Amino acid sequence: MGKEAEVTAILADGPDEGRLQYEAPKLIFRGRERLVFEGEALKGVRADGGDLALADGSRFALGEKRAANWADAILNPKGRAQKIGVRAGMRAAVIGVPDPTLTAELAAAGAVPVDELAELDLLFYGADSDAELARVGELVPALAEAGALWIVSRKGKAATLQDTEVMAAAKAHGLVDNKVVSFSDTHTALKFVRRKDYPLPTA
Repeated sequence: MGKEAEVTAILADGPDEGRLQYEAPKLIFRGRERLVFEGEALKGVRADGGDLALADGSRFALGEKRAANWADAILNPKGRAQKIGVRAGMRAAVIGVPDPTLTAELAAAGAVPVDELAELDLLFYGADSDAELARVGELVPALAEAGALWIVSRKGKAATLQDTEVMAAAKAHGLVDNKVVSFSDTHTALKFVRRKDYPLPTA
């Protein structure tokens, strides 16, 4: 999940106010104009007196703790496996996700990719249509008690489903969302876990 904050800013053309957002690898400021900082523009970013300070002199007031946190996140971005929360020994399966590197990436992070849909700690499911969302109920029994279902969908102009539609489909089967990540340049992923008061399904 990215970072967002309402900030005051000092820019090349003077002070401004707006929303600052960091979604690796881009820092975006929406004030009088939309400004995007990435690549070379983010090298040397630092926390300075409560501000997030960039090499070009741009400054965004976040407060000391948050400025330090943002600077660290920008200078030391997490890999996808870290953002997803992959840990050694987790049982993981992938269904219909258009990413040929995902299974190998999970294995490299210490997860155990499996074909058997049972007792899964992580299940990645690609869904870009109502018909694919309709299968969510079939997948829930494959999760371990504390397992997570990641629903991966196209984002931006190519999106065919809204986040609200994905959430509604999962909620109907006792799941609640608790995280979103930018899965790739083309896809986003919503994480769902079982609602604590919802009875466990049987496979």
